[in-house]
Amino acid sequence: MSETGSVAGKGKGALHKAARPPLWLTVLSLAAFVLLIALGVWQVERRAWKLALIDRIEQRVHAAAQPIPSPAAWPAITAASDEYRHVALAGRFLHDRETLVQAVTEEGPGYWVLTPLNTDDGTLVLINRGFVPTERRDASTRQDGNPQGRVEVSGLLRVTEPKGGFLRSNDPVHDRWYSRDVAAIAAARDLHDTAPFFIDADAGSQTGNGPIGGLTVVRFPNNHLIYALTWFALAFMLAGWLFVSFGGGLFRRQRFVHEPAGGPDAVARRTGSDAGTIIEPT
Repeated sequence: MSETGSVAGKGKGALHKAARPPLWLTVLSLAAFVLLIALGVWQVERRAWKLALIDRIEQRVHAAAQPIPSPAAWPAITAASDEYRHVALAGRFLHDRETLVQAVTEEGPGYWVLTPLNTDDGTLVLINRGFVPTERRDASTRQDGNPQGRVEVSGLLRVTEPKGGFLRSNDPVHDRWYSRDVAAIAAARDLHDTAPFFIDADAGSQTGNGPIGGLTVVRFPNNHLIYALTWFALAFMLAGWLFVSFGGGLFRRQRFVHEPAGGPDAVARRTGSDAGTIIEPT
């Protein structure tokens, strides 16, 4: 073989070898590809779960009101099986033991008014009667909205919210509440036989100048399709890079170096990746 052919062959081999990524990067890329595909599939499954959850909650919210669970069923109550269930109950409010929980609603900042309801069967249930703005925090500003006799209440069953809100803990000693923690509120107000859940009263339960009911927000973010498409897109981009790195050579233009008539003493020079072979006679 001539010197020109040898130089060209070595150059081609070096170029081919340099174009391929190292083994560790290849293994890492393949693992990343598998992980991205798995994340995309997981988000597809999460989307199906979320759609089923939304459908289930919508059915509960719009169903006819049912009696609240009996005390015997209280230990089995969970968010998955009972939250947002449409319920109805009756009894008398204990207005002197109401609790104000800080809230921000579509009406602005203020408080939820949680008042114990002494039901007809003798149990106590905390009723979130609704929202009052800050200037109506004092119960004396809304006396005409506090019914004294027997009342009927309908609304959505909600599970307790223990400990507090985001970055803020309930402070029963100073009567500062950031979440509707049923057990803590019952203990602070000396309430016994209290249901482990509370009821968000609907708008029809509002009386006079009382709290604004029916402000329960039933909304579940569902961005799983976007997440899935993002993971799949990243996986296919990575697959494209792997294909170019390992299979792109099949589509590269083949170049052949011919030994010139000048014989084995001819010198080949190549400038740049796309330069041809330049022959200089010696």
